[in-house]
Amino acid sequence: MAINIPAEKESVTVPNPGSEKRAVSIASVTVVYNGAQVLPRHLEALQRQTRKVDEIVVVNNASTDDTLTLLATRYPEITVLNLSENSGVGGGLAAGLSFAAITKKYDWVWLFDQDSVPSEDGLERLLAGLGHLDGTEESTAILAPVNIHPGTNMTCPGLLWRGGRLRESPESDKRITFVDSVITSGSLLRREAVEAVGLPRSDFFMDFVDHEHCLRLRRHGFRIAVVRDSLLHHVNGDPSKFKILGRTKYWTDHVPWREYYMTRNEIFTVWQYFPKWWAKAFTLYRLARKALDLIVFGHQKLACFRMMYRGFLDGRAGRLGIRFLATSR
Repeated sequence: MAINIPAEKESVTVPNPGSEKRAVSIASVTVVYNGAQVLPRHLEALQRQTRKVDEIVVVNNASTDDTLTLLATRYPEITVLNLSENSGVGGGLAAGLSFAAITKKYDWVWLFDQDSVPSEDGLERLLAGLGHLDGTEESTAILAPVNIHPGTNMTCPGLLWRGGRLRESPESDKRITFVDSVITSGSLLRREAVEAVGLPRSDFFMDFVDHEHCLRLRRHGFRIAVVRDSLLHHVNGDPSKFKILGRTKYWTDHVPWREYYMTRNEIFTVWQYFPKWWAKAFTLYRLARKALDLIVFGHQKLACFRMMYRGFLDGRAGRLGIRFLATSR
């Protein structure tokens, strides 16, 4: 998917309801599990931002590698929140946002996975997007970049949900496009939105945490904006490339326990937010298409099918929480 990037870079203008303008306060929150190999590139990108982050927070999800040693020796200025057990992306985001938005009262919180690398002016461009919201500044909960996979150049510009049917946001020459959900990593989240709708679901553990939280924000009347000239390199899986009938197909092979959480959390979310039968039917159709892809491209086919089936049953029944522990992110 092509990306149109305006050449000019605009100055940051932050709206303020008071008579005097003040600089907004921003903390970043990065959820980490065994990230010693990838963290330096991520953290150094945060430290090089043209608009400095007021506090860098790392949520350590009970890592068993050298993550803590790395943070203590090379980045002593960074705030580290140590969790007693691996609570997944959901629990890590909830802990980080509780600290940065609820306790410390930062105006905005910039959220990340450990392997994401923002451009040096990524934050400045996100904030510049505030000047292009056409009077919706106060109701905009998220300013998100365009995610780019560094190996494939695949992009994820945000999703549109229409009665349970979802599709990618179409290409646009506009600096700002409004969507219904985005990937968490790289998203700048407004504190007032967190206070209004609550934290991400820790009982999801991982997968679909971002989309559920975005749909909750949308249900409460908040808007989600993609700032198309702010870019984030994000390794969202490790897709393999295939050529089928002259068309390019990318497939990411997940371990079976990931298929469980992906299926369970999506089913639970759609059944909660889109109760009409056609929304559920469309979700089942997408899962069926995924199952066909799994037959063609997957390695652990039977184990993945079993986990998808268990995830479907648990999602329908609302059985959430940590059902299977992961040994790696």
